[in-house]
Amino acid sequence: MRLFFLRQLLPVVFFLFSGSLVAQEAAPVSWQVRSEKLAAQEYDLIFSGRITAGKFLYLFTQDAEGLDSLTVLFADSAIGKPEALQVLRGSAPYTDPLFDQKKVIIARESVELRQRIRINGPVPANLRGTLVFTTGAPDEFLPAQEFAFETPLEGGVSQQARIRIESIDVNNPQVSCGDEGTEGKGLWGIFLLGLIGGFIALLTPCVFPLIPLTVSFFTKRSGTRQQAIGRALLYGFFIFLIYLLLSIPFHLLDQTNPEILNNISTNVWLNLLFFVIFVVFAISFFGYFEISLPGNFASGTDSKASISSFSGIFFMALTLAIVSFSCTGPILGSLLAGALTKEGGAWQLTFGMGGFGLGLALPFGIFALFPQWLQSLPKSGGWLNTVKVVLGFLELAMAVKFLSNADLVEQWGFLKRETFFAIWIVIGIAIVLYLLGVIRFPHDDKKISIGKMRWAFILLFAAMTIYLLPGVTNTKAANLGLISGFPPPLCYSLYKHPVNCDHSLEPLRDYDEALALARQTNKPLLIDFTGWACVNCRRMEENVWTDPGVSELMRKEFVVVSLYVDERRVLPSAQQQTFTTKTGAKKAIITVGDQWATFQSENFNAVAQPQYAILDGAERALTRTKGYTPTAGEFKAWLECGLEAYRRQQ
Repeated sequence: MRLFFLRQLLPVVFFLFSGSLVAQEAAPVSWQVRSEKLAAQEYDLIFSGRITAGKFLYLFTQDAEGLDSLTVLFADSAIGKPEALQVLRGSAPYTDPLFDQKKVIIARESVELRQRIRINGPVPANLRGTLVFTTGAPDEFLPAQEFAFETPLEGGVSQQARIRIESIDVNNPQVSCGDEGTEGKGLWGIFLLGLIGGFIALLTPCVFPLIPLTVSFFTKRSGTRQQAIGRALLYGFFIFLIYLLLSIPFHLLDQTNPEILNNISTNVWLNLLFFVIFVVFAISFFGYFEISLPGNFASGTDSKASISSFSGIFFMALTLAIVSFSCTGPILGSLLAGALTKEGGAWQLTFGMGGFGLGLALPFGIFALFPQWLQSLPKSGGWLNTVKVVLGFLELAMAVKFLSNADLVEQWGFLKRETFFAIWIVIGIAIVLYLLGVIRFPHDDKKISIGKMRWAFILLFAAMTIYLLPGVTNTKAANLGLISGFPPPLCYSLYKHPVNCDHSLEPLRDYDEALALARQTNKPLLIDFTGWACVNCRRMEENVWTDPGVSELMRKEFVVVSLYVDERRVLPSAQQQTFTTKTGAKKAIITVGDQWATFQSENFNAVAQPQYAILDGAERALTRTKGYTPTAGEFKAWLECGLEAYRRQQ
């Protein structure tokens, strides 16, 4: 399981740093591959490898624990279980001193292997796969490496889907209704969420006591009040700048490949990794251990901190960011992970990080301007730990969301909507019991007094928990509009016939099939670019599509197709391809999601979901595209505009 997890995660890590999925030949062995046709659907794949001098290739290692035999993997399930790999030449026995003198089969200098396969269904023009191999030397062992290959098959056919369609020109539609552009949409909302996150981080034990301490330090160590104010404001600015700078690498990745953030956010193994990380964050907030950066890192920056220069003040701000990491890290992690799942690229992350940094920095500047206000700050005490523990429970709730993302993308079905709500309800009850003093954690005060502020939060979390209760029922009340889109969809339910699941509109899932139907029925084609893990997509489906006026238009006047950009189902080999994008980059189209994500970016200049487009039968854009539109009336007006443009053409 561990190796499988790493194998799934490593391509994503490589994707982050390279911006492409083009495989590289491993240095110890250079490979060539060709195919030989045996029968209508049977082929031999011949692998020829030249091995670097002084190294050897492990072929069969069944007796050596922890060492894998050479394996050929195929991305297409249409390929039946391959026969055993055969060595045509180059094999030799070897007693390996690195693996307890176990006998293995290796190859030196060169090797030729044969893999016999049978293809169920259409034979692709080109076959893709991966050869996984391990190399070593008498005193050296190199971990498993991969060689991604592509070889033509005699008699194979190509069923590759069209991706770039020249007739689609979203910049010059038939009518101009729709969005002028989605850039900047929702950025200030993300900034506000980041600002709130920064304010929450202030109320943690790692940061709150530093406010009066730092402001007093500037006041006492500066010659004049103006100098103290200037230095404190500069200190606050540097805090803001440090968090802003953290988003720069994501802009570089975004420019390399605009789809990368969407690929990160919908990657199953990364979502599972986020789930584990957030559970660890929660346990840390409960007080069972502390998350911190290496001590020498903190002391190194602290040694450079002073108030005598710009660089010294910068390192003071950096020191704050480091020493407060055990409290701000989980909150910042929530922001980072949340922004990566947003639909808008790296700028949303920048706005969120900027808001967080500003929220953290503002008090230092404000209290430097008005030092007398320091007297009104509440004293540090047990209430700070209470805030930290409550944040730990909220981290658990976030962890469940990431687990849900993975479940939705893979359609495993173990975290249905009602199960999701049941877990959140348990977390809500636990928060209330903790605030009442029923549940205690290691760093809590032995005695607590429940004052007005604590009662207010008890009532708040109790009300929120009660609000969630209908979510586990099969009633109309189960559609909780305030958090629509965040839990799994209404139809992703434990109940056989969920009452809120509207099946009156069932979109198609294939573009060419939908286009053919649109031409046949003489209707415009409405494209819905969506995703399994897309929050705003669910909000549109549950709150806007169900509006009577919108629903009637979509059912009667349009052919609707939903294209899931995060669908991980692998395409048959005959439909896989290497596509050249508008920028000249080579992109492997392996999954259904690869196909629709590239189709969207190439034709509609966007990678955000949801995105809606209306085409006529000749595949011409009737309107500008439409993004997330929470107002049913506005979305209906856009549909009517596209329908009117189509009728005028007819």
